[in-house]
Amino acid sequence: MKILFVISEVEDIIKTGGLADVGKALPIALSKLGHDVRIVMPYYKQVAKDLDLTNTIQSQIMHINGAHYTYKVKELGFHGIKIYLIDHPYFSEAQSLYADESLASNAQRFSLLSLCALSVSYYLDFAPNILHCNDWHTALTPYFMHSDYLIRHQLINKHDFFAQTKSVITIHNAAFQGAEKLDRVPLLNDHDKHHIYSDNNHVNMLRTGLMFSNKICPVSPSYAHEITSYLGSHGVSDVINQAPHKVIGILNGCDYSQWDPASDKHLPANFEIGNMKGKQECKKVLQKTAGLPQLKSTPLIGMVCRVAKQKGFDFIMPIIEDLLLHKVQFVIMGTGDAAIVAKLHDISRRHPDKFHFLEAFKPNLSHLIEAGSDFFLMPSEFEPCGLNQMYSLAYGTLPIVRHVGGLADTVIDISQSNATGFSFTEPSALNLLSTIRNALLSYHDSPSKIKKMIKQGMQTRFTWETAAKHYEHVYKSK
Repeated sequence: MKILFVISEVEDIIKTGGLADVGKALPIALSKLGHDVRIVMPYYKQVAKDLDLTNTIQSQIMHINGAHYTYKVKELGFHGIKIYLIDHPYFSEAQSLYADESLASNAQRFSLLSLCALSVSYYLDFAPNILHCNDWHTALTPYFMHSDYLIRHQLINKHDFFAQTKSVITIHNAAFQGAEKLDRVPLLNDHDKHHIYSDNNHVNMLRTGLMFSNKICPVSPSYAHEITSYLGSHGVSDVINQAPHKVIGILNGCDYSQWDPASDKHLPANFEIGNMKGKQECKKVLQKTAGLPQLKSTPLIGMVCRVAKQKGFDFIMPIIEDLLLHKVQFVIMGTGDAAIVAKLHDISRRHPDKFHFLEAFKPNLSHLIEAGSDFFLMPSEFEPCGLNQMYSLAYGTLPIVRHVGGLADTVIDISQSNATGFSFTEPSALNLLSTIRNALLSYHDSPSKIKKMIKQGMQTRFTWETAAKHYEHVYKSK
C-alpha cells in the first residue's frame, strides 16, 4: 500500500511529546510490513537549524480565497522512509512549534500543512491508498481531500487523483481540538462553513476530521470506548456517535530498542529478568542524585510527567502529606502548572529526606527514574494511551495507575493472578491514597508476590509491530 502519513512532529527530527514517538515508530513499523510510507511534516525553524536540508521541490504557489501561499519542500531519508518537510514562513520563521502565533494562528498554520501535504502528493504523482493524519493539527486533510475543495480551488487537474484514497485519523488526545474563529483560518470561506464542523463562526479542526475520515483510531481500545460518552469525550461524542462503526481503538506500541534495561546506556548499571542486581544500583544512584538517603529497604515512588491536572495532581496534592508519614520516598520530575509546581517545591523543601521535585525534563534522568524506582505513579484523570507505564513494566517498576484509557489496557491490578501493577477506578484522592498504601503494604509484607508481579511486567510487550498490523487491518477494511 501507498501511505501518506501527515503529522506535526517526528522523534529524532523534532519532539515536544509522545506524538513524535508515534510519528517515528509507526511509519517505520508499517514500512517493515512492506508498505510505501511517505511522511509530511513542517520544516520548523529548529529543524532547519539542525538539518539544513536542500529543496527537493522548488517554490509552489497555491492561490486560495484571494491570497497566495508559496512553499518549498525539503526531503529527508529516514530509516528507509521519505519525509517531505513543508518550508513556509509559518513554520520556518516561528520561534516555537505551537505557541508562537505572531505569524499566524495555529489553526491557520496547520491547515496549510494539511493542504500542502495533498499538494505535494499530487505534485509527486504519489496517489496514496491511505491518507493517515494525526490529531487536530492535520485533521482538515480529510476534508480537503474528500470534499470538492481541491477541485474548487483548481489545485489538481486530475479530478480522480484521490478518488481511491481512504482516510484514517488517529486521536492521540481529544482534549485538543484546534478550535478557532473562521476569519482566522483564511483557507476556509463561507462555502466551507456549511460543510465543516463549525459553531458560532468557529471551526473545530478535530471534529471536522472525524466527520470526513473513513476510519477513526483512538490510541487504545478503552479510550475508543470512553470518547463515545459525553463525560469522557471532551465533547467529540456527538460526532463519534454519528458513525460508531468507524471507530477502532489501537493501542500504541513501545520502542523497546530505547527502553530496555539490559542495554540502556543512560543507566549506571543494566539488569534483566534473572539478574536484577543492576536495578538496586540504579535505585541507589537515583537516591543519591535526588539527595535522598540511600535506603535499600525504603520503597521509592517515581513520577515523570507534565505537571498538569490531567496527570492526576488533583488526586495527588491532597494526600502527599499523609503519604509522607509512611516509610516511603518520592522523586517527581516535570514542568507545567505554576501553582502546582510551587507547592511541589515547598513540599520538597520541607521533606528533603523523603521527597524530591525537579522542575525540568531530562531524558537521561527519566530513564534513571524508571529504572531506580520501585513504583511509578500515573493516576491520570484521563490517559488516551500513555507510554510511561509501558516503560515501567519493562524496567521492573510496578505502575500505580487509574483504570482509565490506555492505562486500563496495559496494567493488570494486583487482585488478578497475572497482575503487573496497582490500579483504582473512582477519580478521588482517597482512592489513590488507598491504592498507594496497598502497594506499600505489599512491598513490605508480600515480597514474593511483588517479585512475581515484576517478572510478569517485564515479560509484557506492547510492540509497534503489533500496532502496525492492526492499522494494516484497518487500512484494508471497508
